[in-house]
Amino acid sequence: MESISSTGRQRRSRTLLRSVIALGLVLGLTHSVKREDFKTCSQSGFCTRNRAYADSAREAGGEWKSPFVLDQDSIHINPDKPGVLKATLVNTQETAKGLRGELGLEVHLLDNEAARIRITEQDPVWPRYDGVAETVLVKSYDLTSTLQTHRDTSNGVVSFQYGTKMQNTLKITAEPFRIEFLVNGTPTVLLNDQGLLRFERLRKKDEQAEQAEQAEGLTNQEAGSEEIKIEKTDLERKLEEKMWEESFKEHTDSKPRGPESIGLDISFAGMNHVYGIPEHATSMSLKATRGPGAPYSDPYRLYNLDVFEYEIDNPMALYGSIPFMLGHSKNSTAAVFWMNAAETWVDVEKPAEEPSSSGVLSWFKGKKGPGSLTSTKTHWISEAGVLDLFVFLGPTHKDIFRQYSSLVGTTALPQSFAIAYHQCRWNYNNQKDVAEVDAGFDKHDIPYDVLWLDIEHTNGKRYFTWDDNKFPNPADMQKSLAFKNRKMVTIIDPHIKMDSDYHVSKEAKELDIFIKNKDGKSDFDGWCWPGSSQWIDFYNPKARDWWASNFAYDRYVGSTKDLFTWNDMNEPSVFNGPEITIPKDVLHYGDMEHRSVHNLYGTMFHSATAEGLRSRNATHQRPFVLSRAFFAGSQRYGAIWTGDNFATWEHLGAASPMLLTIGLSGLPFSGADVGGFFGNPDPELLTRWYQAGIYYPFFRAHAHLDSKRREPWLFGEPYTSQIREAVRTRYAYLPFWYTLFYETSIDGAPIIRPMFTEFPDDEATFGMDDQYLVGSALLVKPVTQAGVTKSQVYFAGSEKWYDIKTYAAEQGPSAYKEVDSPADKIPVYQRAGTIVTKRERPRRSSKAMERDPFTLVVALDSQGHAKGRLYLDDGESYAYEQGAFILREFEVAQTTTKAAAGQRVLSSKDLTRTAPNYREQTSNQYARSLGDLRVERVVFVGLSQPISKVSVVEKAAGAAAAERVVENVQCDEVSSAAGKHFVCTIKDPRVLVREDWEILF
Repeated sequence: MESISSTGRQRRSRTLLRSVIALGLVLGLTHSVKREDFKTCSQSGFCTRNRAYADSAREAGGEWKSPFVLDQDSIHINPDKPGVLKATLVNTQETAKGLRGELGLEVHLLDNEAARIRITEQDPVWPRYDGVAETVLVKSYDLTSTLQTHRDTSNGVVSFQYGTKMQNTLKITAEPFRIEFLVNGTPTVLLNDQGLLRFERLRKKDEQAEQAEQAEGLTNQEAGSEEIKIEKTDLERKLEEKMWEESFKEHTDSKPRGPESIGLDISFAGMNHVYGIPEHATSMSLKATRGPGAPYSDPYRLYNLDVFEYEIDNPMALYGSIPFMLGHSKNSTAAVFWMNAAETWVDVEKPAEEPSSSGVLSWFKGKKGPGSLTSTKTHWISEAGVLDLFVFLGPTHKDIFRQYSSLVGTTALPQSFAIAYHQCRWNYNNQKDVAEVDAGFDKHDIPYDVLWLDIEHTNGKRYFTWDDNKFPNPADMQKSLAFKNRKMVTIIDPHIKMDSDYHVSKEAKELDIFIKNKDGKSDFDGWCWPGSSQWIDFYNPKARDWWASNFAYDRYVGSTKDLFTWNDMNEPSVFNGPEITIPKDVLHYGDMEHRSVHNLYGTMFHSATAEGLRSRNATHQRPFVLSRAFFAGSQRYGAIWTGDNFATWEHLGAASPMLLTIGLSGLPFSGADVGGFFGNPDPELLTRWYQAGIYYPFFRAHAHLDSKRREPWLFGEPYTSQIREAVRTRYAYLPFWYTLFYETSIDGAPIIRPMFTEFPDDEATFGMDDQYLVGSALLVKPVTQAGVTKSQVYFAGSEKWYDIKTYAAEQGPSAYKEVDSPADKIPVYQRAGTIVTKRERPRRSSKAMERDPFTLVVALDSQGHAKGRLYLDDGESYAYEQGAFILREFEVAQTTTKAAAGQRVLSSKDLTRTAPNYREQTSNQYARSLGDLRVERVVFVGLSQPISKVSVVEKAAGAAAAERVVENVQCDEVSSAAGKHFVCTIKDPRVLVREDWEILF
């Protein structure tokens, strides 16, 4: 689109703009999304064309065959790199017309048992964007060294057998081109099995016109004396729709390089559940968009957008995009990562035992009974770039999370305050308001760690500034919070107010680091909160370095080490742009069209901000940055949240599947605004949201400018006490949460997990998203309807589950039970066989708890076993990367000595030196600094009889083991539907956290 002149924009009143937007948001509290602002597939040229191609294949049935053929003579396997195959694919439809129809194929087999498939156009007219890997992948990978290759030229099949147990097979069929992945001989992931591989070859517009003339029969070609008329088929006409200029509402996308979309079908053989591709407000197990009875008619869209009043149960695009999909059945688990940052649409079809065109899926035809194998077909379509796909074959979920995170990175270990409670609204009015809110938490004995300021804290929406009238002494304000071990967060968005007197705008202009219009010369300007605005081009290295420098204390005047950052509106949101975002034909550094990198823009912004916070201190303090937009790799820079939700029960219910999906896709540090951003929750809804929110990895309450104030004490009793109890529960479990954050920083596993990841053979859990696990230990069932006092909870497995408040037991095997969910609690259960570490002394902030002793809750399984871990470091620096941490493993097992026959032992063992991130030190100063930090209480749950005797064996380094008797033991009998058991508490066993010891009982 052509930009509105800056002088014209500047004549508009900023006050009027804010009033209009605020009025629109208020009127929008009926939460009716303005669908007309956002495209459907039928309004997107490349989506329409690729769907038409798929429709043609569907209609042709068994007669359809992919036009792509592998040129067997081109196959090359480098003996020095046996894990790489290179070859040429030929589009026979194009070569028959005398056109260039060659594509380059590369197959990489990785040492982590993943595979990478790359297909790109050979010698394109314009260079296709191929830089996503530079931003998303954390390092170059190694190729597998365990590989067997077999080539059968008679039927055109090349196969590779690989994996630690040689369990994986990759089979490439030449004609029609198809790739199959098999695990132990069973088809698992199939590429181009439906024949939907498609590359829109880049071309010049005059070449397109010449082809059109030929298709219309307007050439001089003759047969005898008669002119030959070449009639277009219906498919050919559909495949030429909106190939060049494309309009939506009042905006026109010039598409100067023409069509360049790519498409491929990916089938998950034998799996009828697929998950992932966030962000969408829908179920965790993705619903079908194609086929008989499909709930949705449009594909899932991945295109980062600012969607006011987003709807529930909808495949529309939202704020973030991660093109990762995981499929699961009782028999197999696999995943794919479609590494493309352009607008992408994904169709999902779930046929019932239907043979495919190639016959590969017919392998499953006829399998009946429990666990009957079906298959899910998906169709991926991206507007630009190359086809770059990773396939992960597991075989377990943990293997897939490890394989995927080894490529895109794991979650950065946050500062400890970041996983505590955050208090926010748009906006706290002034410094006095901040002080009163802070005092209110202390008055009502509710802990919190972070207070947030939205856009109104700035001088006229100029980021890195303060409104001097409202916040005259920002540094003193932060120091007052820091005195209580609390932090502050301020918002900094990517749009920069056009103002020659504003130092950020002036410097960026002088450095020439704004995104350019399609002419490549003038700076793009659009409309956002400040009025006329421009956007930093984070693809320019100079821009990234400069942006990071703005967080230095002498540049961000009024900031301190206790101030952190919130990146909002970074899709990017442009109020007067197409679909409320930036035009696709604007240009980035290197003459790169925005259409190729749209979904990565927010991550680039997030990354530069995190670097700014990291580098502002000589000690390189860990940053905290919250982002609204995200892509694969965002987890390396901070947290995200699910955007502008509503204060409704439906949005509370939708939060769980949204967060589970985001976590499955490699981004565990996520949350949903507690209470809902828009609207005014009643006391019951707000209380229930707090009770659910304490089990979100990112725990923040937030509210819209026009929402009524709703600090946790404002609704009075009994709600204040109920909310206080919920928040205190979060704080009590912070050691457990911090340990989970450490573990995900190592292995990439989600923090909150769908039930099926822990019970992969239980089909009842495969579509379950209204309850979930925190780690592997806690089962959480949020209450998401008004007036509910009873909940149906599914207790998976055959072991017991213990209510975390009463220790009453519930037990399957794998069954639903009705349990109490009174107003003051939601159902939360600890799994038998786990040990959870807590701190139970109420404090005003997490920092105030760091010297408090621990409680171990030991939930014994039917064999009398249990296990758990505790990770500790200083909670703020990077010293842990040099080994300054402790990792303890607690375990209950039977004693093996004759002298202690019949006893069990709870042991504490040091795992620090065996941790993957351990670095050798002369002495672990952090561990030494813990001094006499101790375990003050051990609670054994699930005992068949009371404990009669307890003794402790201490194993302090350099000292002989010494045994002593512990007298202070209290046991209580607990009865429930699952039978009676005993809960015994050992008080003050006088064991230190940093030392090895055993408790015999």
